[in-house]
Amino acid sequence: MIFIVLGSQKVPFNRLLQSVDKLVAEGKLTGDIFAQRGASSYMPQKFPSEAFMDTERFNQEMNRADIIITHGGTGAIIKAVKLGKKVIVVPRRAQYGEHVDDHQLQIMDMFAGLDLVLPCIELDQLDEAVEKASSMTFRSYESNTQTIVNDIDGYIQSLMK
Repeated sequence: MIFIVLGSQKVPFNRLLQSVDKLVAEGKLTGDIFAQRGASSYMPQKFPSEAFMDTERFNQEMNRADIIITHGGTGAIIKAVKLGKKVIVVPRRAQYGEHVDDHQLQIMDMFAGLDLVLPCIELDQLDEAVEKASSMTFRSYESNTQTIVNDIDGYIQSLMK
């Protein structure tokens, strides 16, 4: 199952939804596909979607998915990689009016550099990215929280001596 996550940005990401619709119509993407489309105005014709959903429903769809296709938002990416999902990141681009700048490219590059996600900048390569992600083994997400807590604790302890 493919779950498309477009977050809660106030700007649409119609370009991604239209691309997936086209790929489904052409038979290049098959199977169960569902989208959380956010503020996008485009209504997919070839797969179901909802604009927004409550946390419980969102988590159900996230857990059910094999592959997550998401915009370059850190929240969606981190949630998906923590769940061990195969993640394809399609960044919103300023040139298409999808965001104010191209910081999602940088976010995507950082996660891709850690082998946690598969980047897909050009939507005409999305079907190839889905095929590649299906057979890829991604690196497991490892939280750095405990290391940070230990460092802070060590620093506090050194101040108390």
